[in-house]
Amino acid sequence: MLKSVHHIAIICSDYQKSKAFYTQILGCEILAENYREERSSYKLDLMLNGVYCIELFSFPDPPKRVSRPEASGLRHLAFSVENLDGAIAKLAGKGVVCEPVRIDEFTGKRFTFFADPDGLPIELVEQ
Repeated sequence: MLKSVHHIAIICSDYQKSKAFYTQILGCEILAENYREERSSYKLDLMLNGVYCIELFSFPDPPKRVSRPEASGLRHLAFSVENLDGAIAKLAGKGVVCEPVRIDEFTGKRFTFFADPDGLPIELVEQ
């Protein structure tokens, strides 16, 4: 029945800061950007390597997301990279701090985590 993941929706607390993070730091491309005046809300559609993947929303005064300690619901957003050390170095050059690299006990893959401007955990997995 399901074909693929279509997109991931993220609500941010500071639209300009999150827009810069996802485009300038992570390298997502803008597919469409719309302001919905009736909701005082932006909707930013982002692509990664030509594939639509993230809807970034802003709303006035959104509630804080419970993340740590672990809470029910969506845990994190993960991206695959070819060279984990190179990706970590690029992020560090842009002021993003990553956790120490770990190895998945089941797959043997190397991975790390960092956070977006609202503290949403983002994982990089070396493929």
